[in-house]
Amino acid sequence: MRQTFDETTDPSFGSRHLPLVRAAMAEQGLDGFLVPHEDEHQNEYLPEANDRLAWLTGFTGSAGAGVVMKDRAAVFTDGRYTVQVKAQVDAGQFELRDLVEGGVPAYLEQAPKGAVIGYDPRLHSPDALATLRRAAGRAGAELKPVEANPVDVAWGKARPAQPTAPVVPHPERYAGESSASKRARIGEAIARAGADAAVLTAPASIAWLFNVRGGDVIRTPLPLAQAIVESDGRARLFLDPAKVTNELPGWLGDAVQVEGPDALPSALHALSGRRVLIDPAQSSAWYFDRLEQAGASVVRAMDPCTLPRATKNAVEIEGSRQAHIRDGAALARFLHWVDTVAQVELPDERAVVQALERFREETRALKDLSFDTIAGVGPNAALPHYRPVTRTIRRMERGSLLLVDGGGQYLDGTTDVTRTMAIGEPSADQRRMFTLVLKGHVAMATVRFPAGTTGHQLDALARLPMWMAGLDYDHGTGHGVGSYLGVHEGPQRIAKAVNTQPLLPGMIVSNEPGYYREGHWGIRIETLQVVTPAEPIPDGERPMHGFEQLTFAPLDRRLVDVDLLTADERAYVDAYHAETLAKVGPLLDSEVKAWLEAQCRPL
Repeated sequence: MRQTFDETTDPSFGSRHLPLVRAAMAEQGLDGFLVPHEDEHQNEYLPEANDRLAWLTGFTGSAGAGVVMKDRAAVFTDGRYTVQVKAQVDAGQFELRDLVEGGVPAYLEQAPKGAVIGYDPRLHSPDALATLRRAAGRAGAELKPVEANPVDVAWGKARPAQPTAPVVPHPERYAGESSASKRARIGEAIARAGADAAVLTAPASIAWLFNVRGGDVIRTPLPLAQAIVESDGRARLFLDPAKVTNELPGWLGDAVQVEGPDALPSALHALSGRRVLIDPAQSSAWYFDRLEQAGASVVRAMDPCTLPRATKNAVEIEGSRQAHIRDGAALARFLHWVDTVAQVELPDERAVVQALERFREETRALKDLSFDTIAGVGPNAALPHYRPVTRTIRRMERGSLLLVDGGGQYLDGTTDVTRTMAIGEPSADQRRMFTLVLKGHVAMATVRFPAGTTGHQLDALARLPMWMAGLDYDHGTGHGVGSYLGVHEGPQRIAKAVNTQPLLPGMIVSNEPGYYREGHWGIRIETLQVVTPAEPIPDGERPMHGFEQLTFAPLDRRLVDVDLLTADERAYVDAYHAETLAKVGPLLDSEVKAWLEAQCRPL
C-alpha cells in the first residue's frame, strides 16, 4: 500500500515542542517567531524534514501558519480544516484562528509594542512578508530575519534528513518538447522581461524546464533544486550530488552545468551588476536579500516557466487523455466494486482506499498516487479534505453517502476525480442536493467564454443552483493540474477569490462543486477538463473558448433527480455517459462492462 492510515502527529506536540522553540527564541532575543506551512521551495506538499508546522503544532493540513510568542501561540487554518485542526492541535497551547479572515496579519497587529518577532527569510515570499511587516509595524513591533530557524534548532537531531531521491529524465515522448527548446524559449522570455538571467526556485519549474522528475515531495514527482537560467538558454542547476544519476548529465547536455547546493550562494553573488528576474510570489525573501546584497538589479516578474508549464502542448494533452482513459477503467472497476461487493459487505474507509489503490495498481502504469485518497462515509464525507486515519475510520452504513476523491500519477498525466455514491437507497434530500451539485458541475463543463476570461469570473456559474437554494460550499471550484507534476498547479484556478490569470488553451483545471452537511454527509462531483482554443459560435460574433472533458467515470444514477434537470442538462449527462462507455468500456472485462453499460444508459 502506498497510503497509510497512521497519524504522524498528536496534540501533545504543542506542549512538548513549544518550550523548546521558546528557549531557542530566547537565545536569539526574540519575543515571537513566525512559522509558515511553506518550506524553502514554497511547496504545498512537504517532505517530512520541512514540515515544521506539523512538528510544532500537530496540524498536518496543506495550508496553515503558526505564530509563537513568549506567553501565547496561535495556529491559523482555512475552512477546509476547521474540524481537523481541533482534533490535531492542543487548544490549551494554541489559539485556533482563521487563516483567511484577518489571519496572521491581524494577529500581529495585537503584538506588544517593541516586540521583536523573528522570521526565516527562506520560508516567506517578499510579497507575503511585506504584508506581515506592515501589520507588525501598526502594533509598534519589529520583524527580524534570523539565520538559525528556532524550530530547526529545537527539532535538532531528531529532524529527518533532507530527501535525496534520484532525479531521472522525463522523455520527450511525454514532455512534447526538448529541454533545449524550452530553455531557448525561456531565455527569450527572460530577455523580453529586460533581464540577463533568471533565478528559478519552484521545483515544478525545474522539473518542467529540464525535462526531469524526482521523488523529494510526497505524491508529486518533484526534485528539490534551484537553477540560474541565462537569456541565451544556458543554465546552472543546483542539485544535491546524491540525486544525480549516471544518466542525468548526458540527458541535460553541455549547456547545463550541474552543481551542488553549496555553490548557490556564491553563484547568486556572481550576478552582481546584472539584471536578474525572480518571482516574488514563488521565491523566498532570502533570494531577494542575496541578490540585493550582491548588487544585482532585481526584476520582479512571474517565473517565466509558469505559463508555458500551465498551457500544455499537444503531446501533454494527448497524454492526459490516455492517462484518464486508463484511470477511468480503474475507476469503473472500483465503482463496480462499491456497487456490488461493498453494498453487501459494508466495509470501512480503509478498505475503500485500499480497493481504489489496488485497481489503479492493476493498470501497471501507476507511478504514485497524486495525493492521499479522501474516502469519507457519512459524517466524514462532510469534511472536504478528510483523510482516513485509524482513529477516525468509519464503516459504511445504509442510508449514508460515500465520497471518494483520489488520483494517480502516470508518466503521461496526472489524474484527480471525485465521485459520490449512495450506500443503500438514498433519501429524497440526498438526491436533491446531489442534483443541485450536478447542475453546477454541468454549467462549468459546458460554459463558453471569450478570451481574457478568468476562473474567478466563471466561479459563480457552478454555485448558482446552490445559491438559489440558499446553499454554498467553502472551497474553490477548480484548481490547475500538472502533467505528471503537481495535482495543484497555478496560476489558473476557479474560485471566489480574485485571480487575474485568464484561462488559456491547454490549461487543465478541475471542476468540483460540492455540498457538505456537517455531522451527516457530503457530496462532491469532480472531473478534470482542458481549455480548448477559441472557436466560432453559430450566428455569434466572437470566437469562444470552452472545456474538453478529460475524466471519464460514471455518476451514481440513484442520486440523480431527473426532474430537477433541464433538457440540456439531461442531454449533457447522457452524452458524457455515452463517451465514458465508448472510451472506457473496451478496457473492461464482460462483467464490469455490462455494469458500466447499465450505468451509462440514458437518463
